[in-house]
Amino acid sequence: MSAGATGPAIVLFPHALAVLLVAAAVLAMPRRAALVTPRLPAPRTGPTGPGGRPVERAFWRAAAALPLLCGVAVGALAAVLVGGVQGLCCGVVTGGAAAFGAYRWSRGPAAEAATEPLRLAGAWDLLSACLRAGLPVSTAAAAVADQLPGADGGVLRRVADLLATGADPADAWEPALANPATAALAMAARRTAHSGAAMADAVSELAGQVRAAAADLAEERAQRAGVLITGPLGLCFLPAFFCLGVLPVVIGLARQLFQHW
Repeated sequence: MSAGATGPAIVLFPHALAVLLVAAAVLAMPRRAALVTPRLPAPRTGPTGPGGRPVERAFWRAAAALPLLCGVAVGALAAVLVGGVQGLCCGVVTGGAAAFGAYRWSRGPAAEAATEPLRLAGAWDLLSACLRAGLPVSTAAAAVADQLPGADGGVLRRVADLLATGADPADAWEPALANPATAALAMAARRTAHSGAAMADAVSELAGQVRAAAADLAEERAQRAGVLITGPLGLCFLPAFFCLGVLPVVIGLARQLFQHW
């Protein structure tokens, strides 16, 4: 680095380093995904900030600029250390990479994949069998919750805990209504609790519906694959058919016409 660039580097180095350290310290906090508890429903009310917005929402909106701040800090530091046009290019590249990495880190891990339909249907069959054997709903739900992965099992375990404490079934199954995999089960359980019907029959019927929906989805995907595969086959066979079948006939007719002329 030239002597002319040493002065600005010495002046800007502490500032860029300070901004980088601040951004790194704030990004070291728990990520957004770590603050979300899949077992409990989101609170409907809470403390509000200026303008009536919730404090947590305002905090995360302000924290959305932190990846950009980190990228600017890293890019400025790289530009100052390298200097010149090369430093500017290096700062843009390293700053963009740092901003992208900080954004991915702040977003947290990707959402969990949904439970497979056939596995879900098997879990409902197990729940129906437990209920037919005479187990309480809370005990049966707790047993089935261990067979479901991720948030689906966590929600069902939360319902089992509420039922075990003697909560009203309508309130106990409330967390399961917000989860797509357990929403149908929650509605069936609340319906049978109010009507006094056997919950085992409703759960067994639900398992059959899940299997039928999975079969329909598989058939639809198979039909779609059959339609989509005709595109590559057409691109392969149509040129060959044209070159080997149509083109020789056209060339032969054209040759005969030219000979008559």
